[in-house]
Amino acid sequence: MNILVTGASRGIGAAAYDLLKSTGHNVAGHSTRGSEELIAGDLAEPGAPRSLWEAALDRLGGRIDALVNNAGIYEAVADDSSDAEWHAAWARMLTINLQAPADLSRLAIGHFRERGGGGRIVNVASRAAYRGDSPQHWHYAASKAAIIGMTKTVARGYAAEGILAFAVAPGFTVSEMTDEYLAGRGGAAIVADIPLGRVATTDEVAEAIRWLAIDAPASATGTVVDVNGASYVR
Repeated sequence: MNILVTGASRGIGAAAYDLLKSTGHNVAGHSTRGSEELIAGDLAEPGAPRSLWEAALDRLGGRIDALVNNAGIYEAVADDSSDAEWHAAWARMLTINLQAPADLSRLAIGHFRERGGGGRIVNVASRAAYRGDSPQHWHYAASKAAIIGMTKTVARGYAAEGILAFAVAPGFTVSEMTDEYLAGRGGAAIVADIPLGRVATTDEVAEAIRWLAIDAPASATGTVVDVNGASYVR
């Protein structure tokens, strides 16, 4: 399969990118700054999703079979910050974590339809979509809840055309994105809240992404897979 993975330079995205490549798939990866291997694109910019999509299509020979929307940010904003800071933080979070995945998903659906239907979208959400997050991360939890709503809408709206949509909702993972936050809150307290006794690894989340992008049965469309050590069950 030909697959586009956003946010592939580190953490969950890098693990998913490496796993998909190692299992025989043609993968175009993305990061904000790009590299010799990864396509550059700042998803805070309105035109970036389309530019990224077109570059990935070119790299993958004009065909993409699956899109993995992994890129995202986890930036704090205090609830007593100025109005300007508050609004800027919300706008940036929603642009990168929600609008960009929506834009890419729309482009993917158009592409899937043009070639006769069939394709998969996997969105990386978060446990925070269901459980909420810290008082500094209202906007993060809101963005991830919206991603799940979008995933279910796509699943219901396009299943008849063979276009499938899934989401993964990790809890804390061992990655560059969470290291500082884990240290700040105290790793022991976080682990104490996880019945499994440890945070998830990026490889575990990557395997869930791989399964959804490649092997999950069509009837599972709309599914959200939790990877959180039972720290939140629903």
